[in-house]
Amino acid sequence: MKRIAFTLLICMAATYSFAQVTQNEKTVMTFYSGFEHHNWNTVAAQLAPEFTFSSAAGDDHIPIPVFRTRCWPTNKHFQKARFVQWAENGDKLFLVIEMTTTDNKIIRNVDYYTFKGGKMASMECYFGTGGGYPGNGKK
Repeated sequence: MKRIAFTLLICMAATYSFAQVTQNEKTVMTFYSGFEHHNWNTVAAQLAPEFTFSSAAGDDHIPIPVFRTRCWPTNKHFQKARFVQWAENGDKLFLVIEMTTTDNKIIRNVDYYTFKGGKMASMECYFGTGGGYPGNGKK
């Protein structure tokens, strides 16, 4: 009987945790999956037509074509994303993310997203520890 109750508890916990992933979180996870698999089409499919990207590296609301030219090439250094903490309110989401580079360097950022129609309308990246992501020209 204890074994059945324990199994039921594990199943309920697993169902509860998976049920808590929102559409916006899925969009972000898929976006970063594109970086992990070096697949621009996966990344682009998560972006609303009016998507803009901003960062402290001089990116001020750059549109998709500039994001692809300026930022996408750094994906060759991208190995893995780990989603540390989410905070979501309606069509806005904050994410603390740790990224592992191909040389096993850990970079931690805070990203702020807005969404429109299930797609990313904007992304603002705030650099944390491990600044100087390979390929971005910073030391």
